[in-house]
Amino acid sequence: MLFAVCGVALAASPEPFPVLRGDYLGQPLPGEQPQLFAPGIVCTGMYERDVAVTPDGSEVFFGLIQGQAVTIMHSSRVDGVWTEPRIAPFASDPRFYCLEPCVRPDGRRVFFLSTRPPGDAPVLPGWAYQDIWYSDRQPDGSWGPPVNLGPPVNTEDGEFFPSVTRDGTLYFTRETAETEESSIWRSRLVDGAYAEPEKLADPVNRTSTYNACIAPDESYLLACVRSKEQKTPTYVVFFRSPEGQWSEPVDPGDLVNSSKVGAISPSISPDGRYFFFASAAAAEPDSVPYGTMTVQRFLARHTRPRNGSSDIYWAAASVLERLRERAFPAK
Repeated sequence: MLFAVCGVALAASPEPFPVLRGDYLGQPLPGEQPQLFAPGIVCTGMYERDVAVTPDGSEVFFGLIQGQAVTIMHSSRVDGVWTEPRIAPFASDPRFYCLEPCVRPDGRRVFFLSTRPPGDAPVLPGWAYQDIWYSDRQPDGSWGPPVNLGPPVNTEDGEFFPSVTRDGTLYFTRETAETEESSIWRSRLVDGAYAEPEKLADPVNRTSTYNACIAPDESYLLACVRSKEQKTPTYVVFFRSPEGQWSEPVDPGDLVNSSKVGAISPSISPDGRYFFFASAAAAEPDSVPYGTMTVQRFLARHTRPRNGSSDIYWAAASVLERLRERAFPAK
């Protein structure tokens, strides 16, 4: 049996989709040691990243990349049972890339990155356009067509990776066309409209910072950073003081970062209890003597997590909260 992701045929598992109940696709809740998120359901050996959960916990979105297919998957809990992930309706046009879903605190809107052309601009391949779009929930509960968020958030530069606080403040990445440097910006929601964005002050944007997610209460920012001295981008945490000042970056350590794998995509659950991150860390090689690799073993490696492609991990956010003492040591 085959199913298609943005027009690309992929082999489907011969096993029927399991009956999943409970929050987070019925997965056991993690402690502070990161665990694969929904192995065999979300993490399947393909390139997965970008988890977003609705505030009521009844829907999960995640990003999926396979070759030139870049889309957003969606699963919902119906009568207590989770549906098999399907392509989100607003991300189903194979001409355009869609990624990085983020759900508004009221659960009525999903923000995401799309490469659809703005306005009357011509359709261009690849990542030529990068803007933040959204889809609104319809009266029947479905998700509506994609809409460009427009100015002042979207500009001629690239805007992507939206993240929203409980009061509706939008954080996002902006990449300038001239320098290709990325930085984190913030736009407050004022009378139902987004105000002129402000670039976050140092130390957040001291180096190239991108793909940052904000805690629901705006108390910390989990971000990806890349400097000229770094060979591999890393995840760091910037804590926000009661006065609104940002701390120096704090490295969450080996639980999240790897010397061989770059930082890609973090997110935080709506209740702030869990955080997700993407990693391409591979499992230790199988103990297979040279010359005995078979097609079956090759395919088995390709269709399971930790094969060197991106997987999604999650852990209790308490492991991040304790880093605050390093950011603001007691005097």
